This record gives sequence, C-alpha cells and structure tokens, in this order.
Amino acid sequence: MKADTKVIFALSLVHFTGDFYASFLTPLLPLFVDKFGLTLAQVGFVTGLSRFLAFVVQPSAGYIADHYETRFFVLGGPLLAAIFMSLIGIAPSYLTLLLFTSLGSIGVSMFHPTSAGMVSNYAGSHFGRSMSLFNLGGTLAFGLGPLFIATFVQAYSLEASPYTMLFGLALVAVLFKVVPVPICEGLTHLGFIGSIKEVFGAVWKPIFLIWAIMVLRSFAGQAYMTFLPIYYNGQGFSLPAIGAIISIFTVAGALSGVLAGHLADRLGFKPVFFASHALATPSLYLLLILPGQWIYAGAFLAGFFVMASLPLVVTMAQELAPKGRSMVSSLMMGLAWGTGGMMTPLAGKMADLFSIRPVLAMLAIIPLLTLGLIALLPKGK
Repeated sequence: MKADTKVIFALSLVHFTGDFYASFLTPLLPLFVDKFGLTLAQVGFVTGLSRFLAFVVQPSAGYIADHYETRFFVLGGPLLAAIFMSLIGIAPSYLTLLLFTSLGSIGVSMFHPTSAGMVSNYAGSHFGRSMSLFNLGGTLAFGLGPLFIATFVQAYSLEASPYTMLFGLALVAVLFKVVPVPICEGLTHLGFIGSIKEVFGAVWKPIFLIWAIMVLRSFAGQAYMTFLPIYYNGQGFSLPAIGAIISIFTVAGALSGVLAGHLADRLGFKPVFFASHALATPSLYLLLILPGQWIYAGAFLAGFFVMASLPLVVTMAQELAPKGRSMVSSLMMGLAWGTGGMMTPLAGKMADLFSIRPVLAMLAIIPLLTLGLIALLPKGK
C-alpha cells in the first residue's frame, strides 16, 4: 500500500516550520550571556524550561488529539512558535526572554503529538520511512534554523529578529490549505484513566523502556546542543561558525534518521538501535578533541549517530500502542524529550563548577550505557 506523499510532505512541513523557529534560541545563547550577564546555570534553565513545557503540554495535546478531530494543535502550534521565537531578539530582560521562549515552546509542543500521530494514517506500508521523512522535516529545521538566525543576526543585529516571523506566517498560510483534519482514534467515550488503560494496558513495560532510553539519549544530546555554542564561543569561533556547527550536527541527524527508518523497515529496530547508540559515544568524544576545521567533520559524525534513533522510538512505540498514536507520540517526543531537557540545568550547574569540557566528556558515555536497556526491547518486526 502506497503512502499519501502529499499529506506526508505537508506534515513534514508542519514539523519543519515549528522546529525551525524553536532552533533560534541555541545559537543566540552567547549573545544573551553577554547581554544579560547570564551564568551557565541560567543558560541551562532557559533551555530546560523550554523542554519542561514540552513535557507538560505534549501529553495533554496528544490526549485531546486522540479524542477530538481538530486542526487547532497541528496548525496553531507552528503559528505560536513563529510569532514568539521571532521576538526573543528584542527581549529587554532575562525574564522577558523566559516568557517569549516559554510561549514559543508551548507552540512547538502543541503540533508534535498530533502531526506525528497522523503519519501512520497516511504512511501505507512504509511506516518507518514515512516517520523518518516526518522526522527529517524537524531535524532539517534544527539544522538550517541555527545557521539562518546566526547569519541573519550577524548581518542585521539581534533586534531585527522579529522580521523573521514573516517566513513562518507564510508557511502556516500554505499549510492551512493543505493539512487535513486529524482522524480521531475513537477514544471519545473513555475518560483519562480509561484511555490510558485502553492504549497502554498490555504494553506499558516496553513503552516505559523505550521512554527511558529516549530520556537518556535526549539528556546527552540536548546538553551538547545547549553548551557547545558557549564552549566554541570561548574557543574563539564566530557566531556564524557556531551556527554552522549546530546546523551540521542536526542536518547529519536528519540524514541518519531517514537511513535508520529505511534500515528498520528491512532489519528491524533493535540492530539499528544498537549500532547508533554504540557509535554515538566515541563520536561525541571526537567532537571534543578534534582540532581546527576538523570540528565540522566531528559535528557531522556526532549528530549522525546521536540523533539517528529519534524516529525509531516514535515508530516502535506507535506500533506497540496503535490505539493512541498521538498520546504515545507525545510520550516519546514530549515527555521523554522534556524530561531529558529538564536535566539540562543540572549539567549547567556542573559546568559552572567544573567547566564545560569535562562535563560534556562525562555525558558522552550515556548513549553507551543505554545498550543494556536496548537489549531488553522486544524484537518487533
């Protein structure tokens, strides 16, 4: 059965639009450090708060999406992200920066469970590949967004960032004409507890195991994404160079996500999980020790292996719990990502005490430690 490529592309564009604006914060952190005199703990807090809001809002959005047929979340989320993440450059204080980031992050979290849950309805027999293409939209956004905003701010100043909103408004207008209404999962007659039992009752153990793996992977990946700009700024790299490093990291993850989805359709999930997590740890260490221009190659390798498993966890979880695809997507893309992000301030506090490099070196071992959990996963297809 063929996939509906038009709808899959539209959902990927939804993912791209929201995450494109979500990516603005990270490369601009060195400027906010200088502008507001932030400590590394405060840097960790602003990024951790963003992930925390994903943790709070996504499961709620996923629950509602499985009960009601509405485009409010799938289209309203990117719109909110485009508006408020464009405004962070004119934030007059750290508190205002937190406010704009929070509202933008709520928008980012709104569309993820609904749009991810819709993929399976239009994927046909190519579920892994379709989910990887959906993930490609978001990962490319996190790859291109930092490079775009760093170059834009370098050319026009931080205060010009609201003008970037126009691009997002145009994309949302196009999506309004293309994105279909989500298909309700038929849980309307069940309350919250009843829905949880119906969706997760028989598979809660493997779902929790996948979630735990995702939390640990997210903690390591988000800590690197948060503090690498500060680290390389201290090494003398320019703002566009830092944006390029972050972009290469995430674009490599987009490419590996598509490859991982293709391989999972052919080989099963576990072999791809094992390979990507086993190679993630040495690639993160390389990123810290490679000299000069080799850093760009190191960023590609690190992003390629660290982010490869993201579409796999969502796809595998949806196959285990097909009756609540939006809810289970919110657990993997929201609750797990948010929980991992909530741990970022801890890494920031440790970096204040011991400096960034040794803390990142310690966090690099986390993907390797998840291999024991991966061994416990069901074989799947």
